[in-house]
Amino acid sequence: MTGPEATAGVIATAGHVDHGKSSLIVRLTGIDPDRWAEEKRRGLTIDLGFAWLTLPSGREVGFVDVPGHERFIRNMLAGVGPVRLVVFVVAADEGWKPQSEEHLQILDLLEVSGAVVALTKRDLVDDATLAARTEQVRARLEGTRLQGAQVVACSSVTGQGIDELVAAIDAMAGAAPVPDTGGRPRQYLDRVFTIRGAGTVVTGTLTGGPLSVGREAEILPSGHRARIRGLQSHKRTVDVARPVARVAVNLAGTPRTDLERGDVLTLPGQWRPTSMFEGWIRTVRSLDHPVTSRGAFKVYAGSAERDARIRLFGVTELRRGERAFVRVRLNRPVVLDFRDPFVLREAGRRETVAGGEVLDTEPPEKPGRDVIERLTARMDADRAGLAARLVADRGFVRRSDILMLTGVPDAGGVALGAWIGDQTAVERAKTALTSAVDAHHREHPLRSGLDVAEARVTLASVEAPLHDVSVADELIAWMVAQGALVRTGTVVRLPEHAATTAGREDADRMIAAVTAGEPQPPTVAELAAAGHGRELLQAVVADGRLVRISADLVITPEFLSQAEQVIRTQAATGGVTVSSFRQALGTSRKYAVPILEHFDATGVTKRQGDVRVLRNP
Repeated sequence: MTGPEATAGVIATAGHVDHGKSSLIVRLTGIDPDRWAEEKRRGLTIDLGFAWLTLPSGREVGFVDVPGHERFIRNMLAGVGPVRLVVFVVAADEGWKPQSEEHLQILDLLEVSGAVVALTKRDLVDDATLAARTEQVRARLEGTRLQGAQVVACSSVTGQGIDELVAAIDAMAGAAPVPDTGGRPRQYLDRVFTIRGAGTVVTGTLTGGPLSVGREAEILPSGHRARIRGLQSHKRTVDVARPVARVAVNLAGTPRTDLERGDVLTLPGQWRPTSMFEGWIRTVRSLDHPVTSRGAFKVYAGSAERDARIRLFGVTELRRGERAFVRVRLNRPVVLDFRDPFVLREAGRRETVAGGEVLDTEPPEKPGRDVIERLTARMDADRAGLAARLVADRGFVRRSDILMLTGVPDAGGVALGAWIGDQTAVERAKTALTSAVDAHHREHPLRSGLDVAEARVTLASVEAPLHDVSVADELIAWMVAQGALVRTGTVVRLPEHAATTAGREDADRMIAAVTAGEPQPPTVAELAAAGHGRELLQAVVADGRLVRISADLVITPEFLSQAEQVIRTQAATGGVTVSSFRQALGTSRKYAVPILEHFDATGVTKRQGDVRVLRNP
């Protein structure tokens, strides 16, 4: 097993400053991870360093060497954030130190999935001291994710214990959970630099899915697009880089100034940055003061660092070792996923106080009274059930959002065109709209149905997402397809509803009044004054029993047919004037003009000066 396919993952170092992390990496890999002249001069790691090693099993692992000094904790967090395996370094001559404890707390909060403890500088202590240090380390690890980790004494100077350490690392890598490698690629950037002749290069730990040369990539949160010109993993050129691995990406046409540590490289349309998320947090065991919703914090996720404000749910403060659900607002967007770990540090005290797990990357603007119930349900969900949970929480979700917010392409539920609806929410909306249409029919039996605009208003009052006209219209279309509604133009009705004036005495009286008045029938206003309602008039016209000639004039179809016959007779002998038409019909100009204009509008006639002729003789 060789080459990129053999990559087993990425391992981070951790531990107190000057405990031999970088020296150990050099001994293991032959690669010096300290890149900067200042690091060489001062003898301590300031920024992240990188190396790699082929293990006896054939697995190839990358190493991220992180700084141990407390002043460079942000760089340490950028290195360990995306990594789930760790070699924890404690010097046998000095033992447990303050940064040993803080690094352990950070790793515990990040819920690393595997660890080996390297007890370095074995050559500087006797057996009794070594035994005491070993017990000290094991005691410190109790109650954390590193409890039970194998402790290997070694020396980077003499090589003692190095083979045993390599074997322990190989066993850890082999026992690590199998990562998702066929999903959405996500590479948190930890270095951005320029190579003469190649252009901008970014590096980071690739997770989630593969990247390939020639594909268009997207940098988030900026949304910048660039073509992947080249890929390298452990200084080998590859056409496809697969997770989990350290990868260098050469981007075409991308200025270095457009990128920074904490950005994410991915494929277009697969992720959406967020400035607010919800999750749970747990305070560290060394906390000596309560954590509250007041104050300023720093959030670390992946390789990103953001200023943050928090809001605790269900409690007013958290003390040592306590948990709570939380909402976190960030000063700038970051790319997060369900169950991503994050670390919370107090900006003022500059100390790690808590950490936890992301549960909702795009929560509702208002948490709602059910926030604890909602987040508890998400805490109990797995990846497969997350999409269904998202739809259940929101009621209606765009199909395109489901992949970006959950990493799962399908959520089940009710298909509504470009949307997916929760079954319960859909039934609730369907019941509400059906009731509204039924009530409309009872109140206005002569109308053909409820206007679609009014139907949208009804739906918006039931479910907040239905304020969006597109999803409301998709739901109406679904109800039509299901046979629950019938749509005609801009009106919806129940299938059993048939608005008709046939057999209604009031309609018959109105028609009789118009017939009796022809060729000079009563106007609409006069009909209304006589007690004939406008809604009844609209229904009679809709039934075709009267014809609307203008806003204030209706006539019977029979009179309209008579008028058309007059026009055709007169047009055959030359043309139709208002005067000749009025005289032949036995009416006045008040009625003749709108009837002639009706024939113009319906395509029977066309006007040529003061004369009308047939459009199609």
